[in-house]
Amino acid sequence: MKPRSLAAFLLLAAACRGGSTPGESAAPAGEKTTPTPDNPTAVRVAAVARATLPITVSAPGRTAALTQQKLRAPFTGTLTELKVADGDPVSRGQILGTIMARESEAALSGAREMLRQAATPAERSDGERALAIAEKNLVRKALVASWNGAVISHAASAGDRVAEDAEILTMSDSASLVFLADVPQTDLSRVRPGQKVTVEIAGARAPVAGSVHAVLPGANPADFTGQVRVDPGSVESLPIGLFGTARILVGERTGVAVVPDAAILRDDVSGVSRVCLAVNGKAHWIDVTPGAKDSGRTEIAAPPLADGQAVIVSGLVGLPEGKSIAIEEATPAAKP
Repeated sequence: MKPRSLAAFLLLAAACRGGSTPGESAAPAGEKTTPTPDNPTAVRVAAVARATLPITVSAPGRTAALTQQKLRAPFTGTLTELKVADGDPVSRGQILGTIMARESEAALSGAREMLRQAATPAERSDGERALAIAEKNLVRKALVASWNGAVISHAASAGDRVAEDAEILTMSDSASLVFLADVPQTDLSRVRPGQKVTVEIAGARAPVAGSVHAVLPGANPADFTGQVRVDPGSVESLPIGLFGTARILVGERTGVAVVPDAAILRDDVSGVSRVCLAVNGKAHWIDVTPGAKDSGRTEIAAPPLADGQAVIVSGLVGLPEGKSIAIEEATPAAKP
Protein backbone atom coordinates (compact mmCIF):
# COMPACT_ATOMS: atom_id res chain seq x y z
CA MET A 1 0.00 0.00 0.00
CA LYS A 2 1.28 3.41 -0.81
CA PRO A 3 2.29 5.65 2.18
CA ARG A 4 -0.49 8.20 1.52
CA SER A 5 -3.12 5.43 1.37
CA LEU A 6 -1.81 3.89 4.60
CA ALA A 7 -2.09 7.20 6.53
CA ALA A 8 -5.64 7.71 5.35
CA PHE A 9 -6.54 4.18 6.44
CA LEU A 10 -5.14 4.70 9.95
CA LEU A 11 -7.07 8.00 10.43
CA LEU A 12 -10.30 6.35 9.29
CA ALA A 13 -9.78 3.47 11.73
CA ALA A 14 -9.20 5.87 14.64
CA ALA A 15 -12.41 7.74 13.81
CA CYS A 16 -14.37 4.53 13.77
CA ARG A 17 -13.06 3.69 17.30
CA GLY A 18 -14.23 7.10 18.60
CA GLY A 19 -10.73 8.24 19.32
CA SER A 20 -9.82 11.93 19.83
CA THR A 21 -7.59 13.94 17.68
CA PRO A 22 -4.05 14.46 18.86
CA GLY A 23 -3.80 16.91 21.78
CA GLU A 24 -7.34 16.20 23.11
CA SER A 25 -8.37 13.84 25.91
CA ALA A 26 -11.73 12.12 25.84
CA ALA A 27 -14.00 12.38 28.88
CA PRO A 28 -14.45 9.15 30.80
CA ALA A 29 -17.55 7.24 29.90
CA GLY A 30 -20.63 8.08 31.96
CA GLU A 31 -19.23 11.39 33.42
CA LYS A 32 -21.62 14.42 33.32
CA THR A 33 -20.45 17.95 32.53
CA THR A 34 -21.24 20.51 35.36
CA PRO A 35 -21.93 24.19 34.52
CA THR A 36 -19.70 26.99 35.85
CA PRO A 37 -21.05 28.16 39.26
CA ASP A 38 -22.66 31.67 39.51
CA ASN A 39 -20.30 33.47 41.89
CA PRO A 40 -22.47 35.85 43.98
CA THR A 41 -21.73 39.59 43.98
CA ALA A 42 -21.10 41.16 47.38
CA VAL A 43 -23.58 43.94 48.14
CA ARG A 44 -24.91 45.97 51.03
CA VAL A 45 -28.59 46.56 51.59
CA ALA A 46 -30.94 48.83 53.55
CA ALA A 47 -34.57 48.38 54.49
CA VAL A 48 -37.45 50.45 53.13
CA ALA A 49 -38.86 52.56 55.98
CA ARG A 50 -41.73 54.97 56.62
CA ALA A 51 -40.96 58.60 57.33
CA THR A 52 -42.25 62.16 57.14
CA LEU A 53 -40.25 64.28 54.71
CA PRO A 54 -40.39 68.06 54.44
CA ILE A 55 -41.07 69.64 51.04
CA THR A 56 -38.84 72.63 50.54
CA VAL A 57 -38.15 75.26 47.91
CA SER A 58 -34.47 76.19 47.70
CA ALA A 59 -33.39 79.56 46.38
CA PRO A 60 -30.11 81.50 46.35
CA GLY A 61 -30.04 85.02 47.72
CA ARG A 62 -28.17 87.52 49.83
CA THR A 63 -28.45 89.39 53.08
CA ALA A 64 -29.40 93.05 52.86
CA ALA A 65 -30.35 95.91 55.15
CA LEU A 66 -33.59 97.71 54.39
CA THR A 67 -32.45 100.84 56.26
CA GLN A 68 -29.27 102.83 55.81
CA GLN A 69 -27.94 105.49 58.14
CA LYS A 70 -25.70 108.45 57.35
CA LEU A 71 -22.90 109.66 59.59
CA ARG A 72 -22.53 113.43 59.02
CA ALA A 73 -20.08 116.10 60.13
CA PRO A 74 -21.33 117.98 63.23
CA PHE A 75 -19.55 121.18 62.13
CA THR A 76 -17.18 122.47 59.48
CA GLY A 77 -13.68 121.20 60.01
CA THR A 78 -11.04 118.60 59.12
CA LEU A 79 -11.53 114.86 59.38
CA THR A 80 -8.34 114.13 61.28
CA GLU A 81 -8.98 110.39 61.71
CA LEU A 82 -11.18 107.68 60.17
CA LYS A 83 -10.90 104.24 61.82
CA VAL A 84 -13.16 102.14 59.57
CA ALA A 85 -13.22 101.08 55.92
CA ASP A 86 -15.97 99.89 53.59
CA GLY A 87 -17.41 96.55 54.71
CA ASP A 88 -16.27 96.86 58.33
CA PRO A 89 -18.88 95.95 60.97
CA VAL A 90 -19.66 98.65 63.51
CA SER A 91 -21.27 98.55 66.93
CA ARG A 92 -23.35 101.07 68.80
CA GLY A 93 -21.03 103.42 70.73
CA GLN A 94 -17.94 102.61 68.63
CA ILE A 95 -15.67 105.57 67.81
CA LEU A 96 -15.35 105.72 64.04
CA GLY A 97 -13.22 108.84 63.59
CA THR A 98 -12.42 112.36 64.78
CA ILE A 99 -13.15 115.80 63.36
CA MET A 100 -11.48 119.11 64.31
CA ALA A 101 -13.28 122.45 63.99
CA ARG A 102 -12.06 124.78 61.28
CA GLU A 103 -11.40 127.64 63.75
CA SER A 104 -9.34 125.38 65.99
CA GLU A 105 -7.34 124.13 63.04
CA ALA A 106 -6.64 127.71 61.93
CA ALA A 107 -5.54 128.80 65.44
CA LEU A 108 -3.31 125.75 65.85
CA SER A 109 -1.77 126.20 62.43
CA GLY A 110 -1.13 129.91 63.08
CA ALA A 111 0.52 129.26 66.46
CA ARG A 112 2.78 126.60 65.01
CA GLU A 113 3.83 128.94 62.20
CA MET A 114 4.54 131.73 64.70
CA LEU A 115 6.75 129.40 66.71
CA ARG A 116 8.54 128.17 63.58
CA GLN A 117 9.41 131.74 62.48
CA ALA A 118 10.46 132.99 65.95
CA ALA A 119 13.87 134.67 65.72
CA THR A 120 14.30 135.97 69.29
CA PRO A 121 13.64 134.53 72.72
CA ALA A 122 10.70 136.88 73.15
CA GLU A 123 9.17 135.85 69.84
CA ARG A 124 9.66 132.19 70.76
CA SER A 125 7.96 132.76 74.11
CA ASP A 126 5.02 134.41 72.38
CA GLY A 127 4.78 131.51 69.93
CA GLU A 128 4.79 128.91 72.69
CA ARG A 129 2.09 130.83 74.57
CA ALA A 130 -0.06 131.07 71.44
CA LEU A 131 0.35 127.31 70.79
CA ALA A 132 -0.62 126.45 74.37
CA ILE A 133 -3.75 128.61 74.10
CA ALA A 134 -4.68 127.05 70.72
CA GLU A 135 -4.29 123.51 72.10
CA LYS A 136 -6.28 124.37 75.23
CA ASN A 137 -9.17 125.79 73.22
CA LEU A 138 -9.06 123.04 70.63
CA VAL A 139 -12.51 121.94 69.47
CA ARG A 140 -12.35 118.26 68.51
CA LYS A 141 -15.21 115.78 68.39
CA ALA A 142 -15.28 111.98 68.15
CA LEU A 143 -17.64 110.48 65.57
CA VAL A 144 -19.59 107.72 67.32
CA ALA A 145 -21.85 105.05 65.80
CA SER A 146 -25.44 105.24 67.03
CA TRP A 147 -26.43 101.77 65.81
CA ASN A 148 -25.12 98.32 64.91
CA GLY A 149 -24.42 97.63 61.27
CA ALA A 150 -21.66 97.74 58.67
CA VAL A 151 -19.96 100.41 56.58
CA ILE A 152 -21.37 100.49 53.06
CA SER A 153 -19.38 103.43 51.67
CA HIS A 154 -17.47 106.54 52.69
CA ALA A 155 -17.64 110.03 51.20
CA ALA A 156 -14.59 111.46 53.01
CA SER A 157 -11.17 110.24 54.07
CA ALA A 158 -8.78 111.18 56.85
CA GLY A 159 -7.31 114.64 56.20
CA ASP A 160 -10.26 115.90 54.15
CA ARG A 161 -11.95 119.19 54.99
CA VAL A 162 -15.69 118.74 55.34
CA ALA A 163 -18.58 121.17 55.64
CA GLU A 164 -21.15 121.09 58.39
CA ASP A 165 -23.71 118.27 57.89
CA ALA A 166 -21.63 116.78 55.06
CA GLU A 167 -21.90 113.01 54.65
CA ILE A 168 -18.88 111.07 55.92
CA LEU A 169 -20.08 107.46 56.06
CA THR A 170 -23.07 105.42 54.89
CA MET A 171 -23.83 102.42 57.08
CA SER A 172 -26.41 99.70 57.10
CA ASP A 173 -28.65 99.24 60.10
CA SER A 174 -28.54 95.62 61.25
CA ALA A 175 -31.94 96.00 62.91
CA SER A 176 -33.42 96.06 59.39
CA LEU A 177 -31.47 93.01 58.16
CA VAL A 178 -33.34 90.59 55.85
CA PHE A 179 -32.51 87.81 53.39
CA LEU A 180 -33.69 88.35 49.81
CA ALA A 181 -34.17 84.99 48.08
CA ASP A 182 -34.46 84.68 44.28
CA VAL A 183 -37.17 82.02 43.94
CA PRO A 184 -37.97 80.48 40.53
CA GLN A 185 -41.30 81.71 39.20
CA THR A 186 -42.57 78.12 38.98
CA ASP A 187 -42.26 77.83 42.78
CA LEU A 188 -43.58 81.26 43.77
CA SER A 189 -47.19 80.03 43.97
CA ARG A 190 -46.19 77.66 46.80
CA VAL A 191 -44.60 80.38 48.94
CA ARG A 192 -46.75 82.03 51.63
CA PRO A 193 -46.06 84.58 54.39
CA GLY A 194 -45.24 82.91 57.69
CA GLN A 195 -43.67 79.76 56.26
CA LYS A 196 -40.56 78.57 58.09
CA VAL A 197 -37.21 79.15 56.42
CA THR A 198 -33.66 77.98 57.04
CA VAL A 199 -30.93 80.28 55.71
CA GLU A 200 -27.50 78.81 55.06
CA ILE A 201 -24.58 81.20 54.65
CA ALA A 202 -21.23 79.88 53.43
CA GLY A 203 -18.75 79.98 56.29
CA ALA A 204 -21.41 80.47 58.97
CA ARG A 205 -21.27 78.15 61.95
CA ALA A 206 -24.91 77.08 61.67
CA PRO A 207 -28.02 77.80 59.60
CA VAL A 208 -30.26 80.65 60.74
CA ALA A 209 -33.98 80.13 61.22
CA GLY A 210 -36.44 82.66 59.85
CA SER A 211 -39.82 83.07 58.20
CA VAL A 212 -41.25 84.36 54.94
CA HIS A 213 -42.31 88.00 55.22
CA ALA A 214 -43.71 88.43 51.72
CA VAL A 215 -43.27 87.75 48.03
CA LEU A 216 -42.05 91.08 46.70
CA PRO A 217 -43.65 92.56 43.60
CA GLY A 218 -41.89 92.37 40.27
CA ALA A 219 -39.69 89.70 38.75
CA ASN A 220 -36.29 89.32 37.15
CA PRO A 221 -36.80 88.57 33.43
CA ALA A 222 -33.16 87.54 33.05
CA ASP A 223 -33.50 84.35 35.09
CA PHE A 224 -37.29 84.13 35.62
CA THR A 225 -37.17 84.54 39.39
CA GLY A 226 -39.14 86.54 41.91
CA GLN A 227 -37.78 87.93 45.14
CA VAL A 228 -38.98 86.67 48.50
CA ARG A 229 -38.18 88.60 51.68
CA VAL A 230 -37.15 86.38 54.59
CA ASP A 231 -36.99 87.82 58.10
CA PRO A 232 -34.31 86.02 60.15
CA GLY A 233 -35.07 85.19 63.75
CA SER A 234 -31.70 86.50 64.93
CA VAL A 235 -30.22 89.33 62.89
CA GLU A 236 -27.01 89.22 64.92
CA SER A 237 -26.28 85.77 63.45
CA LEU A 238 -26.17 86.98 59.84
CA PRO A 239 -23.45 89.08 58.24
CA ILE A 240 -24.49 91.80 55.84
CA GLY A 241 -23.97 91.55 52.09
CA LEU A 242 -23.13 87.85 51.83
CA PHE A 243 -24.70 85.22 49.58
CA GLY A 244 -26.42 82.07 50.78
CA THR A 245 -29.32 79.68 50.24
CA ALA A 246 -32.83 79.84 51.67
CA ARG A 247 -34.77 76.61 52.16
CA ILE A 248 -38.47 77.43 52.47
CA LEU A 249 -40.73 74.79 54.03
CA VAL A 250 -43.80 74.70 51.76
CA GLY A 251 -45.28 71.35 52.89
CA GLU A 252 -44.50 67.81 54.00
CA ARG A 253 -45.04 64.18 53.00
CA THR A 254 -46.29 62.06 55.91
CA GLY A 255 -45.73 58.34 56.31
CA VAL A 256 -44.16 57.72 52.91
CA ALA A 257 -41.81 54.91 51.87
CA VAL A 258 -38.22 56.12 51.86
CA VAL A 259 -34.85 54.65 50.87
CA PRO A 260 -31.30 55.98 51.17
CA ASP A 261 -30.26 58.17 48.25
CA ALA A 262 -27.52 55.64 47.42
CA ALA A 263 -30.19 53.07 46.48
CA ILE A 264 -31.39 55.07 43.47
CA LEU A 265 -29.64 55.03 40.09
CA ARG A 266 -30.79 57.55 37.50
CA ASP A 267 -30.19 57.25 33.77
CA ASP A 268 -29.28 60.78 32.67
CA VAL A 269 -30.16 59.98 29.07
CA SER A 270 -33.65 58.54 29.56
CA GLY A 271 -34.35 60.21 32.88
CA VAL A 272 -35.51 56.89 34.35
CA SER A 273 -34.70 56.13 38.01
CA ARG A 274 -34.20 52.54 39.14
CA VAL A 275 -33.84 50.63 42.39
CA CYS A 276 -32.34 47.14 42.76
CA LEU A 277 -34.16 44.88 45.24
CA ALA A 278 -32.63 41.90 47.02
CA VAL A 279 -35.13 39.08 46.43
CA ASN A 280 -34.32 35.48 47.43
CA GLY A 281 -30.60 36.02 47.01
CA LYS A 282 -31.00 37.56 43.55
CA ALA A 283 -30.85 41.09 42.16
CA HIS A 284 -34.15 42.41 40.83
CA TRP A 285 -34.30 45.83 39.14
CA ILE A 286 -37.46 47.98 39.08
CA ASP A 287 -38.22 51.44 37.69
CA VAL A 288 -39.32 53.90 40.38
CA THR A 289 -40.70 57.42 40.67
CA PRO A 290 -38.75 59.41 43.30
CA GLY A 291 -40.57 61.98 45.43
CA ALA A 292 -39.47 64.30 48.22
CA LYS A 293 -35.84 64.28 49.40
CA ASP A 294 -34.35 65.18 52.78
CA SER A 295 -31.20 64.39 54.77
CA GLY A 296 -29.97 61.60 52.49
CA ARG A 297 -33.39 59.95 52.09
CA THR A 298 -35.69 59.87 49.07
CA GLU A 299 -39.37 59.04 48.88
CA ILE A 300 -40.41 56.27 46.48
CA ALA A 301 -43.73 57.57 45.17
CA ALA A 302 -44.31 54.57 42.86
CA PRO A 303 -44.51 51.62 42.73
CA PRO A 304 -45.55 50.71 46.31
CA LEU A 305 -42.74 49.14 48.31
CA ALA A 306 -43.30 46.99 51.39
CA ASP A 307 -41.89 48.13 54.71
CA GLY A 308 -38.63 46.34 55.41
CA GLN A 309 -38.03 45.41 51.76
CA ALA A 310 -34.26 45.14 51.21
CA VAL A 311 -32.82 47.51 48.61
CA ILE A 312 -29.21 47.39 47.49
CA VAL A 313 -27.22 50.51 48.38
CA SER A 314 -23.67 49.38 47.54
CA GLY A 315 -22.46 47.16 44.71
CA LEU A 316 -25.43 47.84 42.45
CA VAL A 317 -23.58 49.62 39.65
CA GLY A 318 -23.27 47.20 36.72
CA LEU A 319 -25.20 44.50 38.58
CA PRO A 320 -27.24 42.49 36.05
CA GLU A 321 -30.85 41.36 36.56
CA GLY A 322 -31.11 38.00 38.32
CA LYS A 323 -27.48 37.97 39.46
CA SER A 324 -26.78 36.06 42.66
CA ILE A 325 -25.85 38.36 45.55
CA ALA A 326 -24.16 37.94 48.91
CA ILE A 327 -25.15 40.51 51.53
CA GLU A 328 -22.00 41.66 53.31
CA GLU A 329 -23.49 44.01 55.86
CA ALA A 330 -26.91 45.54 56.32
CA THR A 331 -27.07 49.33 56.30
CA PRO A 332 -29.41 50.77 58.99
CA ALA A 333 -32.87 51.60 57.71
CA ALA A 334 -33.70 55.20 56.90
CA LYS A 335 -34.69 57.04 60.05
CA PRO A 336 -38.36 57.97 60.25
